[in-house]
Amino acid sequence: MVKQTITRRLFLKKAAGAVAIPLFLPSLSRAGEVSKKLAHGSIGVGGMGWNDLNSIYNSGKVEIAVLCDVDANNLKKAAEKFPQARQYRDWREMLEKEGDKIDSINVTVPDHMHAPIAMTGLHKGKHVYCQKPLTHEVYEARQLRSAAQQAGVVTQMGIQIHAHIAYRMAAQMLGEGAIGKVKEWHSWVGAEGWPGVLERPAGADPVPDYLNWDNWVGVAPFRPYKEKIYHPFRWRGWKDFGCGALGDFLCHIFDPIFMGLGIKEVLSVQAEKQKVYAETWPQSSILHYEFRGTKLTAGKTIKATWYDGGKMPGREVAPMPADRNLPKNGSAIIGEEGVMVLPHWAGPQLYPLEKFKGYPRPKLEVVDHYHQWVGACLGEGKASANFDYAVPLTEAALLGTIAIRLSGKKLEWDAKKMQFVNTPKANQYLRRKYRRGWEVERL
Repeated sequence: MVKQTITRRLFLKKAAGAVAIPLFLPSLSRAGEVSKKLAHGSIGVGGMGWNDLNSIYNSGKVEIAVLCDVDANNLKKAAEKFPQARQYRDWREMLEKEGDKIDSINVTVPDHMHAPIAMTGLHKGKHVYCQKPLTHEVYEARQLRSAAQQAGVVTQMGIQIHAHIAYRMAAQMLGEGAIGKVKEWHSWVGAEGWPGVLERPAGADPVPDYLNWDNWVGVAPFRPYKEKIYHPFRWRGWKDFGCGALGDFLCHIFDPIFMGLGIKEVLSVQAEKQKVYAETWPQSSILHYEFRGTKLTAGKTIKATWYDGGKMPGREVAPMPADRNLPKNGSAIIGEEGVMVLPHWAGPQLYPLEKFKGYPRPKLEVVDHYHQWVGACLGEGKASANFDYAVPLTEAALLGTIAIRLSGKKLEWDAKKMQFVNTPKANQYLRRKYRRGWEVERL
């Protein structure tokens, strides 16, 4: 836990002569000199939440002080391992009552609730670990980044492969020009954005006793509960709650390319023409991106193509031997001097093989994404997937979801103005109005 070295009263007294006091004050009662343990609250403890909770705890530097989940079954399982933790079914109540007792939170819930929970945590001056995609809309992502900067806390987006040696190796090799300046890239994943049904089913099923359905729906427009349609997993295929396969995987698979080449700004995005459903994401999609180039790209702009749902480029994108094929998930990064094929979760391979035989691989230390964040919260190092880094990745994914909604239309994006310049009707998808009673300051 964090020892107090300056009181809030003393801080405000010293700040009284300043022009303005920042909107967000870090948790001063827990700031300053750090002891061994971080007092942590876990919001969402089932599924990936269970993984995040344990991965953060396994740093050995964390006290799990609070558990929160709308699903009592998830909460019961987590409480069996962490019986000392206080339990909540509503994250708003948790943050209100525990705000001065914890240092940090993780947000591992459906996409539509990332921003409201993370923002409220920032309002309370908490360090925040939030799953990808960082938010459900572009406006939310921009606001979270601004709020985190003002709060002066440590943040991390849940792209755990970011710290993996394979991805860091690929990024370093791209950065050192292993394949020359990069001309374009292709990225793909076999996962579908499919919820199992195409349209919202009629009627309602009884809400199970273990589930707080109103809290699960949260900021989204309310709808009746239907068994095995939304919770606990299929929410990702519904536009109100998730971002499909694109939102699930693009932040992972584009990550080493963004990291290695310094990619940040989308210029345009276009989804190939396909049937668009009112409430669900497509089973598969192909999107064409154009990004602003960097000193490591072959031009002032660079093109990228994204494929999901089993679609992928032909093996001709890489000069591979006849006995090799592209991985089921990954990227092919095409440079002026060669091609890097990067499987998802595995190390890079450079082609042609004969040209790059013996190419030296960087020697890297093992880094744990979760432990890196915990250490940074305790004043040890920096969280490398902080919200400053995470927002451009998230924005690329979310702009892609808008392109899918307007299938076939090339959308030109002005990042500084945060608007589509050639398709005004696309701008309605950049920000949504929260359900009445669920409003959050700055969102």
